[in-house]
Amino acid sequence: MSTSTLRWALLGASDIAATRMVPAMRALDHAPASVVSGNEGHARRWAAQHQVARCGTDLAEGLRDVDAAYISSTNTKHYEQALAAIRAGRHVLCEKPLALTARESDQLVAEAEAAGVVLAANHHLPGSPLHVKARELVASGRIGNLLGARVMHAVELPERLRTWRLSADEAQGAGVILDITCHDASVLNPLLGGLPGTVSALAVRQNEWTEGGGQAPDAVMTVLRYSGPEGRARLAQTHDAFTVPHDTTRLEVLGSAGTIVVHDAMTQDASGSITLTTAAGTEEVAVDTDADLYEIVLTAFAGAVTGTGAPTATGQDGANAVRVALAVERAARTGHAVDPRDVP
Repeated sequence: MSTSTLRWALLGASDIAATRMVPAMRALDHAPASVVSGNEGHARRWAAQHQVARCGTDLAEGLRDVDAAYISSTNTKHYEQALAAIRAGRHVLCEKPLALTARESDQLVAEAEAAGVVLAANHHLPGSPLHVKARELVASGRIGNLLGARVMHAVELPERLRTWRLSADEAQGAGVILDITCHDASVLNPLLGGLPGTVSALAVRQNEWTEGGGQAPDAVMTVLRYSGPEGRARLAQTHDAFTVPHDTTRLEVLGSAGTIVVHDAMTQDASGSITLTTAAGTEEVAVDTDADLYEIVLTAFAGAVTGTGAPTATGQDGANAVRVALAVERAARTGHAVDPRDVP
Protein backbone atom coordinates (compact mmCIF):
# COMPACT_ATOMS: atom_id res chain seq x y z
CA MET A 1 0.00 0.00 0.00
CA SER A 2 1.37 3.41 -0.91
CA THR A 3 1.30 6.18 1.68
CA SER A 4 -0.99 8.14 -0.65
CA THR A 5 -3.83 5.61 -0.52
CA LEU A 6 -4.82 5.48 3.15
CA ARG A 7 -8.61 5.60 3.44
CA TRP A 8 -9.81 6.98 6.76
CA ALA A 9 -12.85 6.57 8.95
CA LEU A 10 -13.28 9.73 11.02
CA LEU A 11 -14.74 8.70 14.36
CA GLY A 12 -15.93 12.04 15.70
CA ALA A 13 -17.21 15.00 13.70
CA SER A 14 -14.93 17.29 15.66
CA ASP A 15 -13.29 20.69 15.52
CA ILE A 16 -9.77 19.27 15.26
CA ALA A 17 -10.81 16.91 12.48
CA ALA A 18 -12.26 19.84 10.55
CA THR A 19 -9.52 22.39 11.18
CA ARG A 20 -6.39 20.24 11.26
CA MET A 21 -6.70 16.61 10.27
CA VAL A 22 -8.90 16.63 7.17
CA PRO A 23 -6.82 19.43 5.55
CA ALA A 24 -3.64 17.49 6.40
CA MET A 25 -5.09 14.26 4.99
CA ARG A 26 -6.02 15.92 1.73
CA ALA A 27 -2.65 17.67 1.46
CA LEU A 28 -1.06 14.19 1.55
CA ASP A 29 -3.64 12.62 -0.80
CA HIS A 30 -5.19 10.54 1.97
CA ALA A 31 -8.92 9.98 1.65
CA PRO A 32 -11.42 10.81 4.44
CA ALA A 33 -13.95 8.14 3.47
CA SER A 34 -16.52 8.19 6.29
CA VAL A 35 -17.47 10.14 9.38
CA VAL A 36 -19.25 8.77 12.46
CA SER A 37 -20.95 10.93 15.08
CA GLY A 38 -23.36 10.27 17.91
CA ASN A 39 -25.78 12.72 16.31
CA GLU A 40 -27.14 11.83 12.87
CA GLY A 41 -27.95 15.41 11.92
CA HIS A 42 -24.54 16.67 13.00
CA ALA A 43 -22.83 13.86 11.07
CA ARG A 44 -24.80 14.73 7.94
CA ARG A 45 -24.06 18.46 8.16
CA TRP A 46 -20.39 17.90 8.97
CA ALA A 47 -19.95 15.43 6.11
CA ALA A 48 -21.56 17.82 3.63
CA GLN A 49 -19.42 20.73 4.79
CA HIS A 50 -16.19 18.75 4.53
CA GLN A 51 -17.01 16.65 1.47
CA VAL A 52 -16.98 13.24 3.16
CA ALA A 53 -19.09 10.74 1.22
CA ARG A 54 -20.38 8.44 3.98
CA CYS A 55 -21.76 9.54 7.33
CA GLY A 56 -23.91 8.26 10.17
CA THR A 57 -24.00 6.96 13.71
CA ASP A 58 -23.16 3.30 13.03
CA LEU A 59 -19.58 2.52 14.01
CA ALA A 60 -19.35 -0.76 12.09
CA GLU A 61 -20.61 0.93 8.93
CA GLY A 62 -18.12 3.75 9.36
CA LEU A 63 -15.26 1.25 9.63
CA ARG A 64 -16.27 -0.52 6.42
CA ASP A 65 -13.90 -0.26 3.43
CA VAL A 66 -11.23 1.83 5.15
CA ASP A 67 -7.61 1.26 6.12
CA ALA A 68 -7.46 3.30 9.30
CA ALA A 69 -9.57 5.08 11.89
CA TYR A 70 -8.86 8.57 13.18
CA ILE A 71 -10.59 9.04 16.55
CA SER A 72 -11.42 12.55 17.74
CA SER A 73 -14.68 11.96 19.60
CA THR A 74 -15.13 12.99 23.22
CA ASN A 75 -12.86 11.32 25.76
CA THR A 76 -15.48 8.82 26.93
CA LYS A 77 -15.63 7.20 23.49
CA HIS A 78 -11.92 6.81 22.69
CA TYR A 79 -11.43 3.41 24.29
CA GLU A 80 -14.51 1.68 22.89
CA GLN A 81 -14.03 3.12 19.40
CA ALA A 82 -10.30 2.30 19.31
CA LEU A 83 -10.99 -1.22 20.52
CA ALA A 84 -13.68 -1.73 17.88
CA ALA A 85 -11.42 -0.42 15.13
CA ILE A 86 -8.50 -2.62 16.22
CA ARG A 87 -10.73 -5.70 16.36
CA ALA A 88 -11.99 -4.82 12.87
CA GLY A 89 -8.38 -4.93 11.67
CA ARG A 90 -8.04 -1.19 11.19
CA HIS A 91 -4.99 0.87 12.05
CA VAL A 92 -5.79 3.55 14.65
CA LEU A 93 -4.66 7.12 15.18
CA CYS A 94 -6.37 8.34 18.35
CA GLU A 95 -6.53 11.77 19.92
CA LYS A 96 -5.33 11.97 23.49
CA PRO A 97 -6.14 10.51 25.90
CA LEU A 98 -6.15 7.00 24.46
CA ALA A 99 -8.51 6.02 27.26
CA LEU A 100 -9.64 7.23 30.67
CA THR A 101 -7.76 4.59 32.67
CA ALA A 102 -4.24 3.26 32.47
CA ARG A 103 -5.63 -0.28 32.33
CA GLU A 104 -7.70 0.46 29.22
CA SER A 105 -4.78 2.26 27.56
CA ASP A 106 -2.54 -0.74 28.17
CA GLN A 107 -5.21 -3.04 26.76
CA LEU A 108 -5.39 -1.05 23.53
CA VAL A 109 -1.62 -1.33 23.13
CA ALA A 110 -1.72 -5.08 23.72
CA GLU A 111 -4.69 -5.66 21.40
CA ALA A 112 -3.12 -3.65 18.57
CA GLU A 113 0.10 -5.64 18.86
CA ALA A 114 -1.82 -8.93 18.84
CA ALA A 115 -3.88 -7.83 15.83
CA GLY A 116 -0.83 -6.64 13.90
CA VAL A 117 -2.19 -3.12 13.40
CA VAL A 118 -0.61 0.24 14.10
CA LEU A 119 -1.87 2.15 17.14
CA ALA A 120 -0.67 5.72 17.54
CA ALA A 121 -1.63 8.73 19.64
CA ASN A 122 -2.16 12.05 17.91
CA HIS A 123 0.29 13.93 20.11
CA HIS A 124 1.40 16.52 17.58
CA LEU A 125 4.38 17.85 19.56
CA PRO A 126 6.96 14.99 19.65
CA GLY A 127 7.28 15.09 15.85
CA SER A 128 7.67 18.87 15.70
CA PRO A 129 11.02 19.85 14.18
CA LEU A 130 11.56 22.05 17.25
CA HIS A 131 11.26 19.13 19.67
CA VAL A 132 13.20 16.77 17.42
CA LYS A 133 16.06 19.28 17.32
CA ALA A 134 15.95 19.79 21.11
CA ARG A 135 16.27 16.04 21.66
CA GLU A 136 19.14 15.93 19.16
CA LEU A 137 20.98 18.70 21.00
CA VAL A 138 20.60 16.81 24.28
CA ALA A 139 21.73 13.51 22.74
CA SER A 140 24.80 15.16 21.19
CA GLY A 141 25.92 16.46 24.58
CA ARG A 142 25.57 20.16 23.79
CA ILE A 143 24.20 20.91 27.27
CA GLY A 144 26.21 18.34 29.21
CA ASN A 145 24.35 16.16 31.69
CA LEU A 146 20.59 16.59 31.40
CA LEU A 147 19.24 17.97 34.67
CA GLY A 148 15.63 18.85 33.98
CA ALA A 149 13.07 20.83 32.04
CA ARG A 150 10.38 23.48 32.40
CA VAL A 151 7.23 23.74 30.31
CA MET A 152 5.10 26.89 30.03
CA HIS A 153 1.87 25.78 28.37
CA ALA A 154 -0.53 28.41 29.72
CA VAL A 155 -2.86 29.59 26.97
CA GLU A 156 -6.44 30.79 26.57
CA LEU A 157 -9.01 28.17 25.59
CA PRO A 158 -10.88 29.39 22.48
CA GLU A 159 -14.50 30.22 23.17
CA ARG A 160 -15.75 27.61 20.69
CA LEU A 161 -14.03 24.88 22.77
CA ARG A 162 -15.41 25.87 26.19
CA THR A 163 -17.79 22.94 26.35
CA TRP A 164 -17.15 19.34 27.48
CA ARG A 165 -13.43 19.98 28.10
CA LEU A 166 -14.38 21.94 31.21
CA SER A 167 -16.63 19.29 32.68
CA ALA A 168 -15.92 18.35 36.28
CA ASP A 169 -16.94 14.80 35.38
CA GLU A 170 -13.62 12.99 35.07
CA ALA A 171 -15.15 10.75 32.42
CA GLN A 172 -15.96 13.74 30.23
CA GLY A 173 -13.27 16.39 30.21
CA ALA A 174 -11.16 16.51 33.39
CA GLY A 175 -10.25 20.05 32.38
CA VAL A 176 -6.78 21.23 31.59
CA ILE A 177 -5.03 18.06 32.81
CA LEU A 178 -6.33 15.62 30.20
CA ASP A 179 -6.29 18.33 27.55
CA ILE A 180 -2.87 19.95 27.99
CA THR A 181 -0.81 18.20 30.69
CA CYS A 182 -1.22 15.01 28.67
CA HIS A 183 0.57 16.75 25.77
CA ASP A 184 3.35 17.94 28.10
CA ALA A 185 3.94 14.34 29.12
CA SER A 186 4.29 13.32 25.46
CA VAL A 187 7.21 15.77 25.25
CA LEU A 188 8.82 15.25 28.65
CA ASN A 189 8.75 11.44 28.76
CA PRO A 190 10.98 10.87 25.69
CA LEU A 191 13.15 13.86 26.58
CA LEU A 192 13.82 12.91 30.21
CA GLY A 193 13.88 9.14 29.93
CA GLY A 194 10.57 7.36 30.35
CA LEU A 195 7.87 7.69 32.98
CA PRO A 196 8.48 9.91 36.00
CA GLY A 197 8.64 8.08 39.31
CA THR A 198 6.92 10.81 41.32
CA VAL A 199 4.34 13.46 40.41
CA SER A 200 3.13 16.34 42.57
CA ALA A 201 0.56 18.93 41.51
CA LEU A 202 -1.68 21.82 42.48
CA ALA A 203 -4.74 22.61 40.38
CA VAL A 204 -7.33 25.41 40.55
CA ARG A 205 -10.27 26.83 38.65
CA GLN A 206 -9.60 30.41 37.48
CA ASN A 207 -11.87 31.21 34.53
CA GLU A 208 -14.49 33.95 34.67
CA TRP A 209 -16.53 32.66 31.72
CA THR A 210 -19.14 30.91 33.85
CA GLU A 211 -20.45 31.24 37.37
CA GLY A 212 -20.80 28.53 39.98
CA GLY A 213 -19.12 25.17 40.31
CA GLY A 214 -19.35 22.02 38.26
CA GLN A 215 -16.16 22.53 36.31
CA ALA A 216 -12.80 20.82 36.34
CA PRO A 217 -9.54 22.70 37.05
CA ASP A 218 -8.46 25.01 34.25
CA ALA A 219 -4.96 25.70 35.62
CA VAL A 220 -2.39 23.32 37.07
CA MET A 221 1.28 23.37 38.05
CA THR A 222 3.23 20.16 38.43
CA VAL A 223 6.61 18.88 39.58
CA LEU A 224 7.80 15.56 38.16
CA ARG A 225 10.82 13.51 39.19
CA TYR A 226 12.48 11.37 36.52
CA SER A 227 15.36 8.93 36.98
CA GLY A 228 18.40 9.55 34.81
CA PRO A 229 21.47 7.40 34.18
CA GLU A 230 23.55 6.30 37.16
CA GLY A 231 20.72 7.23 39.51
CA ARG A 232 20.83 10.96 38.73
CA ALA A 233 17.44 12.53 39.33
CA ARG A 234 15.94 14.86 36.75
CA LEU A 235 13.20 17.34 37.63
CA ALA A 236 10.51 18.87 35.45
CA GLN A 237 8.00 21.62 36.07
CA THR A 238 4.88 22.42 34.04
CA HIS A 239 2.35 25.24 34.10
CA ASP A 240 -0.75 24.46 32.08
CA ALA A 241 -3.78 26.72 31.84
CA PHE A 242 -6.82 27.62 29.77
CA THR A 243 -6.91 31.13 31.23
CA VAL A 244 -3.80 33.01 30.04
CA PRO A 245 -4.41 35.02 26.84
CA HIS A 246 -1.17 36.99 26.48
CA ASP A 247 1.82 34.71 26.80
CA THR A 248 3.82 32.40 24.57
CA THR A 249 4.52 28.74 25.17
CA ARG A 250 8.03 27.60 25.98
CA LEU A 251 10.14 24.55 26.73
CA GLU A 252 13.37 25.04 28.67
CA VAL A 253 15.82 22.13 28.81
CA LEU A 254 18.45 22.48 31.54
CA GLY A 255 21.85 20.84 31.52
CA SER A 256 25.14 20.99 33.40
CA ALA A 257 26.81 22.81 30.49
CA GLY A 258 24.00 24.71 28.83
CA THR A 259 20.32 25.51 28.43
CA ILE A 260 18.03 25.05 25.44
CA VAL A 261 14.98 27.30 25.11
CA VAL A 262 12.34 26.36 22.57
CA HIS A 263 10.19 29.43 21.92
CA ASP A 264 6.54 28.97 20.83
CA ALA A 265 7.17 25.34 21.64
CA MET A 266 3.81 23.88 22.58
CA THR A 267 1.46 25.15 19.89
CA GLN A 268 -0.36 23.38 17.05
CA ASP A 269 1.87 25.11 14.52
CA ALA A 270 5.52 24.34 13.87
CA SER A 271 6.72 27.94 13.71
CA GLY A 272 9.03 28.80 16.56
CA SER A 273 12.73 29.04 17.34
CA ILE A 274 15.46 27.55 19.50
CA THR A 275 18.22 29.29 21.41
CA LEU A 276 21.15 27.49 22.99
CA THR A 277 23.10 29.14 25.82
CA THR A 278 26.48 27.78 26.92
CA ALA A 279 29.71 29.23 28.29
CA ALA A 280 30.37 30.51 24.77
CA GLY A 281 27.22 32.65 24.79
CA THR A 282 23.76 32.41 23.28
CA GLU A 283 23.17 31.26 19.71
CA GLU A 284 20.09 30.63 17.62
CA VAL A 285 19.83 27.06 16.35
CA ALA A 286 18.66 26.64 12.78
CA VAL A 287 15.44 24.62 12.45
CA ASP A 288 13.25 24.13 9.39
CA THR A 289 9.70 24.69 10.63
CA ASP A 290 7.88 24.82 7.29
CA ALA A 291 6.10 21.47 7.64
CA ASP A 292 2.59 21.20 9.08
CA LEU A 293 2.65 19.23 12.36
CA TYR A 294 -0.38 17.14 11.44
CA GLU A 295 1.10 16.27 8.06
CA ILE A 296 4.20 15.14 9.95
CA VAL A 297 2.05 12.90 12.16
CA LEU A 298 0.16 11.44 9.20
CA THR A 299 3.31 10.85 7.16
CA ALA A 300 4.95 8.99 10.04
CA PHE A 301 1.75 7.00 10.66
CA ALA A 302 1.53 5.98 7.02
CA GLY A 303 5.17 4.94 7.15
CA ALA A 304 4.41 2.73 10.13
CA VAL A 305 1.47 1.19 8.26
CA THR A 306 3.70 0.30 5.32
CA GLY A 307 6.52 -0.91 7.57
CA THR A 308 8.92 1.88 6.62
CA GLY A 309 8.82 3.98 9.78
CA ALA A 310 7.30 4.56 13.19
CA PRO A 311 4.61 6.89 14.52
CA THR A 312 5.74 10.16 16.09
CA ALA A 313 3.88 8.98 19.22
CA THR A 314 3.24 5.25 19.47
CA GLY A 315 0.37 3.67 21.34
CA GLN A 316 2.77 3.03 24.21
CA ASP A 317 3.79 6.69 24.21
CA GLY A 318 0.11 7.58 24.39
CA ALA A 319 -0.48 5.15 27.25
CA ASN A 320 2.48 6.64 29.15
CA ALA A 321 1.07 10.14 28.68
CA VAL A 322 -2.27 8.94 30.06
CA ARG A 323 -0.53 7.55 33.15
CA VAL A 324 1.19 10.87 33.82
CA ALA A 325 -2.02 12.87 33.35
CA LEU A 326 -3.96 10.55 35.67
CA ALA A 327 -1.18 10.79 38.26
CA VAL A 328 -1.30 14.59 38.04
CA GLU A 329 -5.08 14.55 38.50
CA ARG A 330 -4.79 12.29 41.55
CA ALA A 331 -1.92 14.29 43.06
CA ALA A 332 -3.85 17.55 42.66
CA ARG A 333 -7.00 16.04 44.13
CA THR A 334 -5.37 14.32 47.12
CA GLY A 335 -2.47 16.63 47.90
CA HIS A 336 -0.07 13.66 47.85
CA ALA A 337 2.73 12.69 45.48
CA VAL A 338 1.78 9.88 43.08
CA ASP A 339 3.77 7.32 41.12
CA PRO A 340 2.24 7.05 37.61
CA ARG A 341 2.84 3.31 37.68
CA ASP A 342 0.32 3.05 40.52
CA VAL A 343 -2.65 4.61 38.74
CA PRO A 344 -5.27 2.07 37.63
